[in-house]
Amino acid sequence: GGLGSSLARSAQESAQLDLIWEYTGVSLVNYNHVDEKLDSEQTYARVKELDAKKGLVWLSPSKFSNTYALALPQKIADKYPQVNTMTDLTKVLKDEAKEGHLVALDTEFANRSDGLLGMVKHYDMNLGRENTRQMDAGLVYTALRNGQVFAGLVYTTDGRLNAFKLKVLEDDKRYFPDYTAAPVIRQDYLDKHPDIAPLLKPLADLLDTQTMIDLNARIDVGHESPSKVAADFLRQHPLN
Repeated sequence: GGLGSSLARSAQESAQLDLIWEYTGVSLVNYNHVDEKLDSEQTYARVKELDAKKGLVWLSPSKFSNTYALALPQKIADKYPQVNTMTDLTKVLKDEAKEGHLVALDTEFANRSDGLLGMVKHYDMNLGRENTRQMDAGLVYTALRNGQVFAGLVYTTDGRLNAFKLKVLEDDKRYFPDYTAAPVIRQDYLDKHPDIAPLLKPLADLLDTQTMIDLNARIDVGHESPSKVAADFLRQHPLN
């Protein structure tokens, strides 16, 4: 369904939903209030342990993490071929402070303590409010494509990354949480339907970063409906 993450989680905890797909980082930070910097495997292990106490079971995870990243427009990437990581970007922002390079961010990230402020502190970035442009998340991609900003905040499986020829920078100091997607099922439902876990594992194994970018591109760039894209994918890869 089209429920937001927190609504779906509430519905699952109150037994209105049996199975949802969730991001590990959302459960870790939003529902379990853990703010340690953990890698992908550590994050999965921690939420699996914490959510088990609530009667929720994390099944085999997918092969992608839809986390945050900073990306450069193609013309900036061509001009600065040495910028491949967020540390590299930090150096350019410091060395060229007088240039007033602009970074586009969605408004929510810009105003969260674990968003812009935390990122600036973590990387010791020379990035004040005057050098950021806050906008709707979707408009960040437009600003990048049009070369209106030096860098912008993106999601690592967004379909516009390839379509708009954006260069995603490595989060080399691991600031952003891991957001690996996995099915989460109520323990009581799994006990009654133990065949669900092996049924979903092949699907989770198919969902890697490039597959998600391609599927999202059909929605973000091709303007197809999410339900049609999902149905097409499941027809090509039936659960059996």
